[in-house]
Amino acid sequence: MTLVPDRPKIYHITHLDNLPSIAASTGLVSDAQRIASNLSCSLVGMSTIKQRRLEEIAVTCHPTTTVGQYVPFYFCPRSIMLYILHRGNHPEVSYRAGQQPIVHLQADFHQVIAWATSQAQAWAFSSGNAGSYLTRFYNDPTQLSELDWEAIRATDFRDAKTKEGKQAEFLLFDVFPWTLIEKIGTINAEIAARAQQAVAIAKYQPAIAVEPTWYF
Repeated sequence: MTLVPDRPKIYHITHLDNLPSIAASTGLVSDAQRIASNLSCSLVGMSTIKQRRLEEIAVTCHPTTTVGQYVPFYFCPRSIMLYILHRGNHPEVSYRAGQQPIVHLQADFHQVIAWATSQAQAWAFSSGNAGSYLTRFYNDPTQLSELDWEAIRATDFRDAKTKEGKQAEFLLFDVFPWTLIEKIGTINAEIAARAQQAVAIAKYQPAIAVEPTWYF
């Protein structure tokens, strides 16, 4: 394992079309909350894995909860899921519009867990894909050293061990506040301008930056 970064950042990817409703509401919601509230949004994930996360995979450090009750973030931009969206040919993903309209929402790990602790809101992180039956869950920041940071930083993830380690996730129960998003990263200036317009009426305005290295 490599050294844990001093200030780990976490990243959620979503479609540009979802930004206005996220910014206008309390923030990002879990799949369980989205379904319960009958919220409409542009979905880009795999339906079979989403169902498994909702119904089958328990977060072992909070054993009465399932992964689908949490808002998921990765510990890196340019994730494997983004690569799947970029390729646009996965049989379990109906989305086919590519990576251009996908934006990264960046937050600070320590800031988020400080907020969660103050609100007594459950959080956890996983050693790999949180939709996997074999992944391990933690809720102690000192256990960040259990993650494979070399895999998380890797740009080549063809190796199976790297692929699993790169998919480590941070999970926040139920709702992730919009005010904890510190930056929106986009593929180019055109999408950055559209993102700026999408959140223009929101009281809280995160930074918006063009981050081409976050994309394929």
